[in-house]
Amino acid sequence: MENTKDLTEHTSRAERKRRDSFGMFDGYDSCSEDTSSSSSSDESEEEVAPLPSSLPIIKNNGQVYTYPDGKSGMATCEMCGMVGVRDAFYSKTKRFCSVSCSRSYSSNSKKASILARLQVAGKPPTKKAKVLQKQPLVAKLAAYAQYQATLQNQAKTKAAVPVEGFSWGNYINSNSFTAAPVTCFKHAPMGTCWGDISEGVRVEVPNTDCSLPTKVFWIAGIVKLAGYNALLRYEGFENDSSLDFWCNVCGSDIHPVGWCATSGKPLVPPRTIQHKYTNWKAFLVKRLTGAKTLPPDFSQKVSESMQYPFKTSMRVEVVDKTHLCRTRVAVVESVIGGRLRLLYEESEDKTDDFWCHMYSPLIHHIGWSRSIGHRFKRSDITKKQDGHFDAPPHLFMKVKEVDAAGEWFKEGMKLEAIDPLNLSAICVATIRKVLADGYLMIGIDGSEAADGSDWFCYHATSPSIFPVGFCEINMIELTPPRGYTKLPFKWFDYLRETDSIAAPVKLFNKEVPNHGFHVGMKLEAVDLMEPRLVCVATVTRIIHRLLRIHFDGWEDEYDQWVDCESPDLYPVGWCQLTGYQLQPPAPQSSRDSQSSSSKQKKKAKSQQYKGHKKMTSLQLKEELLDGEEYSFLQGASDQESNGSASYYIKQEP
Repeated sequence: MENTKDLTEHTSRAERKRRDSFGMFDGYDSCSEDTSSSSSSDESEEEVAPLPSSLPIIKNNGQVYTYPDGKSGMATCEMCGMVGVRDAFYSKTKRFCSVSCSRSYSSNSKKASILARLQVAGKPPTKKAKVLQKQPLVAKLAAYAQYQATLQNQAKTKAAVPVEGFSWGNYINSNSFTAAPVTCFKHAPMGTCWGDISEGVRVEVPNTDCSLPTKVFWIAGIVKLAGYNALLRYEGFENDSSLDFWCNVCGSDIHPVGWCATSGKPLVPPRTIQHKYTNWKAFLVKRLTGAKTLPPDFSQKVSESMQYPFKTSMRVEVVDKTHLCRTRVAVVESVIGGRLRLLYEESEDKTDDFWCHMYSPLIHHIGWSRSIGHRFKRSDITKKQDGHFDAPPHLFMKVKEVDAAGEWFKEGMKLEAIDPLNLSAICVATIRKVLADGYLMIGIDGSEAADGSDWFCYHATSPSIFPVGFCEINMIELTPPRGYTKLPFKWFDYLRETDSIAAPVKLFNKEVPNHGFHVGMKLEAVDLMEPRLVCVATVTRIIHRLLRIHFDGWEDEYDQWVDCESPDLYPVGWCQLTGYQLQPPAPQSSRDSQSSSSKQKKKAKSQQYKGHKKMTSLQLKEELLDGEEYSFLQGASDQESNGSASYYIKQEP
């Protein structure tokens, strides 16, 4: 106790006042290693092998920093329950971690104190609750460390699949790219609870600039954010970027400031800068006062956001990729990051598959097709296979309810629609059949099969259908019907020639959410013509809620129009986080051969896709491209922000 007394006398009031104002970095202790514990003298604490004494290891009151031996004189705050170095506690009896806790305790009842303690401990009140828990310190730290480890294990998925020769960090740094923020992707992990994670946030990460045999940590600050990835710089390097490194914020090696203390992990300055300061504790106090860090439950939120309701062996109805006009039964074979690999039920060799996100509008519960009058291919399998079961209807994305009782879509009405077989084109289209619950069967004018086998289904609220005139007012090239020779295409003339009417503008979805995308932002996007592939991509154009997605390294003709809320778009780092394979930008050699092949195919135009055979992404894209070159005009209609501005032109009589 004599050491404790001497150190207490040397701690000035000004220092104590400053420690009390640290907020989440509350109360740094002295540098003494030999102080007494507040635990009962009869209780023993397990010792941990210390690191070399020559290293400048930082310690504190248990909330932020501590010596690795875990045996400094510790106390427990009777108000908030925080375990900390006894030296830094307040009052003569060292019962409280701060002045605020001391005052709160004196103004509150004993019952309130107990409840506050139990809330911190995360346990419900019990009759046996005590203000001071007579548990060894190491036991408390071990329990908390075990809890944190459990959360991390829950958050772990398959090991990230490395992409040889490609690094998002290098790609972004070398080209000064900007990535779309995680908050743009509500369906992605942490998309709705990302919070205010931004540049300047401090975290605890492994110290790789160290020759110690054990794993040690140090504080780093976020220099730049790119989706889930953050460029980090160790504290103490100031403007020196020589050891900057990229890391996935949701990874298992990034922790909020304070994690090392509660987990009994040592903080050791990087070897490169160990000589810069003699008092590292004072340096960190200055640097971290008022700084932000990750929420203490961040790893738990990551784990929870990566729990997916769809399980293997669930049966669903999904679009038949060889006949878009109908659905088939498929079984969930695997789930990766919310993406489902579905095997068509009649697939014998398990290669006839289809990839989509669990929130895709292309999958439905068993019985959906019959309920709305959609075509359905009956399976030759008359009995469910053992272990297979129908996915519950509540797991699927709900569409908005519509009122079809009044003025509504009718067969024969004209509109503009994204061609699902050529997603770079918005085409002249016709409503071929009106189904129940707001669903419509649509055909592309001039390229339909006589039996309607190439019709496709969109909901009335789908962001992939537009009223007549949408492309014209937004300066998008509209793809006219195949074989239509009266160019340039004019809707007024076409409606008169075909003796048809345009679908009323008021029936279309005109909502424009606050999506946050901007032209030039990088992301990871599914190639919807080959939906098992997730590629490096860029937003090249924004028309209200419609995004033009370009696949880096490929020609513009492979671009795709995608809705801003599409579940097929992901933040940078999503593949690494979930263990999905990322497709890097095409190398120059592939681009050259791709360009040559594409031009040759355009000259020797093959027949349009009507054979309903399985085709590769490259074949499908190239064969569906029209002989005309379609350039997208850049104009003032490009909307990078929100607002449901009136973007439909008045229909001509």
